[in-house]
Amino acid sequence: MTLAFIFPGQGSQEIGMGRALAEAFPAARAVFEEVDAALGQGLSGLMWGGDLPELTLTSNAQPALMAHSVAAYRALEANFGITVKDAAFVAGHSLGEYSALAAAGAISLADTARLLRIRGNAMQSAVKPGEGAMAALLGAEIDQAEAACAAGRATGGACEIANDNAPGQLVISGTKAAIDAAVAWSQANGVKKAMALNVSAPFHCSLMQRAADAMAEALAKTDIKAPGAPLVANVSATSVTDPETIRQNLVKQVTGRVRWTESVQFMVAQGVTMTAETGNGKVLTVMQRRIEKSLNGFTLGHPEDLEAFAKALKG
Repeated sequence: MTLAFIFPGQGSQEIGMGRALAEAFPAARAVFEEVDAALGQGLSGLMWGGDLPELTLTSNAQPALMAHSVAAYRALEANFGITVKDAAFVAGHSLGEYSALAAAGAISLADTARLLRIRGNAMQSAVKPGEGAMAALLGAEIDQAEAACAAGRATGGACEIANDNAPGQLVISGTKAAIDAAVAWSQANGVKKAMALNVSAPFHCSLMQRAADAMAEALAKTDIKAPGAPLVANVSATSVTDPETIRQNLVKQVTGRVRWTESVQFMVAQGVTMTAETGNGKVLTVMQRRIEKSLNGFTLGHPEDLEAFAKALKG
């Protein structure tokens, strides 16, 4: 079987995430300790016994989810001998792209934690509270979502497709008035379900340009190496290994569409038959069933998951 490691994005966080890994595997525990030190914060304490609204803050959720993902990967590597070199690709959904790069050795763990703290703060502050919004269009085709966005832009505000997560699962982002208009258009034009999302900012659209500028500045100072396995980038849905291209794509990603459907389709076209969702939850594994039913999906969030996956991979 041909493997790809995939890494979840924001929304998968929960209290207790990663604790069992830290207790079971020294390699996982070392990841949480290094992230805490890099941020000068007891982030692992927040993850394991803190307040969910505080963990859900973008500036905390992003490095926390990355820490869990890399901890799971490092435990798999140290205890079962499975590495990114056993995979054809790595890929991550939005912030998960940073987790993928950290696991693949392209960006150091400490640098990744600091970049995600900057990214979270910059994305949160790019738009004043209440001015932006996001909505899910369920059962919509891409052309319907584009038409809904055009109706939204008729209000004079930004309205763009932010996430193409799976067939019939699209997310749009923009100014509140534009998103409201796009939702109304969708409801009147045959989209199965259109609903506003409870998010703190309008991610992955042009309103995030200030955050993109902040990331361009931060990434310019960051050492990026070629990853141990090719990265399938959100913005291009193709594989990249060149460090400068990775750097540019991470900047574009802040305002650009997360092309997850196409990313999975690309990996399947290249022969991938198995994915390992490394980190908390199973959102990507569930989504990929809508994209390509033939894919065999594993989730690697708990100690027993790693053992089961190693057994399956090594026969």
